[in-house]
Amino acid sequence: MLKKYFKHFKFEYFLFFAFLVFSVALMWKTFYLKNGDMHIAGKVWSDFGATLPLERSFAYGSNFPPQYPIFAGPPIRYHFVFFLVVGTLERIGVPLDWGLNTLSIVGFFGLLVLIYLFAKSLFKSRFVGTLSALLFLLNGSFSFLEFFKKHPLSNHTILDIIKNNDWSSFGPYDGKTVSAFWSLNIFTNQRHLALGYACFLALLLLLYKKSLSTHRLHATLKERVKTLFQVPDYPLFIIVGILIGLFPFIHLTVYMMMCIALLVLFFLLPNLRKQIFVAGVIAGILGIPQILAMGQSHSDGMKFINPGYLISRDLTLPNFLQYWFFNLGLTSIFSIIGFILAKREQRKFFIPFFVFFIIGNIFQFSPEMGSNHKFFNMFVIGANMFTAYALWKLWKVNLAAKLLVPLLLIPLTLSGIIDLFPIFNDGYLVAPDIPNNPTAQFIVKNTPPDSVFLNAEFINDPASLAGRKIFMGWPYFAWSAGYNTDIRLKEHQSLWNASNIHTFCDLANKHAISYAEFSLTRTDSLFTINTSFFHDNFPLIYNNDKDGTKIYELDETCLARQRY
Repeated sequence: MLKKYFKHFKFEYFLFFAFLVFSVALMWKTFYLKNGDMHIAGKVWSDFGATLPLERSFAYGSNFPPQYPIFAGPPIRYHFVFFLVVGTLERIGVPLDWGLNTLSIVGFFGLLVLIYLFAKSLFKSRFVGTLSALLFLLNGSFSFLEFFKKHPLSNHTILDIIKNNDWSSFGPYDGKTVSAFWSLNIFTNQRHLALGYACFLALLLLLYKKSLSTHRLHATLKERVKTLFQVPDYPLFIIVGILIGLFPFIHLTVYMMMCIALLVLFFLLPNLRKQIFVAGVIAGILGIPQILAMGQSHSDGMKFINPGYLISRDLTLPNFLQYWFFNLGLTSIFSIIGFILAKREQRKFFIPFFVFFIIGNIFQFSPEMGSNHKFFNMFVIGANMFTAYALWKLWKVNLAAKLLVPLLLIPLTLSGIIDLFPIFNDGYLVAPDIPNNPTAQFIVKNTPPDSVFLNAEFINDPASLAGRKIFMGWPYFAWSAGYNTDIRLKEHQSLWNASNIHTFCDLANKHAISYAEFSLTRTDSLFTINTSFFHDNFPLIYNNDKDGTKIYELDETCLARQRY
């Protein structure tokens, strides 16, 4: 019995093992600790500048109710639970890289497995499931055209690809058409994204399975009449509603996707309408308070309705079609073919994905329009499944078709193959972690966990590494999360340039700043620090002769002035 079971699922065992090996390699390649230093891949250090302080605020600091630790004060406007779990693991003794990478591996591996299982279930084909996962890993954009502009085809082409360490296209930031958001770099940077996507696909898989079983249950008129007098089986959907309702703090965009999918499938799956309604109501009751708790984002000048995504400033129908043809590649054609060839029940489950494509092209949900990429990445996962189905149907036509399908896979995967090597050829930024950072060690041992620091360094500031909140980190991070960075940056500059103790303390007390920490060898170039002002007015509690770092305590002076 066991032997027969293993033989039936042997293919999945090997496939899932390959998924696991790839997931482990991807996450450990981009971040690890060694000899007391953080080794952060060059292409992920930017996002880690925001997420590592968040994780450390839970591991070494005191961050409840949660604040964005690189913008101390207001309620957090960023989904934080993933990093809360990583921080809690580090707090109880699990090394940061093991905690972060393990959770990231679980998410990415789970996403690959769910892509396979959902596509396989939807189309009753292992071929479609496997190809869907492959197309996800190796994006089908036409960015390879940009690569060959720089590296023309020659007998060195394979070597050029293997040695490649730059993205072929990084639009709109490099002025090129193909977006920066198709490579696996988004999952090594946004470590919580894959887990959210996996949960979304698990929801769709559950709804698909339940729709089939319920449809079979209602197959005859007699059985339909019987069910009118039966109480629907709701416990499972109550649990589903609760789990979805927990998602705003886990991943707000995925929560939106889940709610949109429930709404769409409410109309498309009449046999599950009551159950979906129950799940949706519970998800709303639990989710909306979390959204309100994150507060209203600062959005001066942001248009909620802003058609065109990254081409909104030059939006015409030809430009729109050209943009998406180059970004989606042949998927833009074969996903449509797959949709046409699919059965009615299969088509229903493409509609939520397509709605994401429409939403991402019409609305803007954050100051950074590029953040809409999350909708398009999810859309492409669904489009890949129908592309894989079209290729499977083509494969079964005749021998000539079997020869054509591998040829079609070249443009469908070549950009993704090329984009793998910049990740695996990437170098590292080595940042001293707490064991090798005397300033961070001092802060951990000698300052309260809920302290707020006036910082002079935006990224990897010692106070951030020690889990303390800083007045403001790199402005882009807080701005894209919806905070008013213009006012905060002016206040930041005025605090460092201060010459009047009364004005300084009023502002420091307003933001509950307890310490000022700077080193002239590491200070961000945006700031000019009036060092004599701090020396003359505040007690120096820490001085590192090696790198010039100084920490001044502000409370004794500023709080005393506030009392009198």
